[in-house]
Amino acid sequence: MANKDILKIGNYEFASRLIVGTGKYPSMDVMRAAHAASGAEMVTVAIRRIALDDPTGKTLLDFVDRQRLRVLPNTAGCFNAKDAVLTAQLARELLETDLIKLEVIGDAQTLHPDAAETVKAAETLVNDGFTVLPYIGDDPVACKQLEEVGCAAIMPLAAPIGSGLGVCNPYSIRIIKERATIPVIVDAGVGTASDAAIAMELGVDALLMNTGIAAARDPVAMAEAMKHAVIAGRKAFLAGRMEKRLYANASSPMRDLISTTERV
Repeated sequence: MANKDILKIGNYEFASRLIVGTGKYPSMDVMRAAHAASGAEMVTVAIRRIALDDPTGKTLLDFVDRQRLRVLPNTAGCFNAKDAVLTAQLARELLETDLIKLEVIGDAQTLHPDAAETVKAAETLVNDGFTVLPYIGDDPVACKQLEEVGCAAIMPLAAPIGSGLGVCNPYSIRIIKERATIPVIVDAGVGTASDAAIAMELGVDALLMNTGIAAARDPVAMAEAMKHAVIAGRKAFLAGRMEKRLYANASSPMRDLISTTERV
């Protein structure tokens, strides 16, 4: 790859730092166009929501450009470690991949993860040879525990899934990133391009989003906006922002100015 700023997750490498989803799009054609506009190289798919009995004979996977996009199966819809592990194993058989986005939901209304069950499932899956990317709260302790059991990345939420509230707790995200030695991927809560840029400027390694794109009035245009926002946020983080000052600081030097005093 010509791009030296590569995202590495386990044994996998990506030039794009945007991961996209497959839910809530107005049609499969719009979803496919949005995926292309996003520039993403990985797309997540909820294994338990793939309808295998569609009368057309097609499934969601038939509308994913698998020549260009790596599929990241996820365990959405699981509320305990046992179900999540079983779903991950089914995904490995179906898609022939060791990648898994681990979701173990602890509350059906907020869709916040169950940290204890997530760590338990993550440890089991790592020991079973999976490359595990767990969805978790913006809790530095839980994130560290997931790293210690061998996860390939950690995915703290920016805000509740599908809320579009943006990064609600940037200080926790910064702490998680500063302490992590594996990629930190913000997952959930990003509602628009400025949210994406702010998250990337915190120094996280990538973003995963679905509703922010799929629920936009024009999902394809929003996908392109998110692509540029992620790139802009990443470049701004690497460049380093200027120091904030309380008082003004003139853009032009204040010495050797042309005199405006009339000579006698």
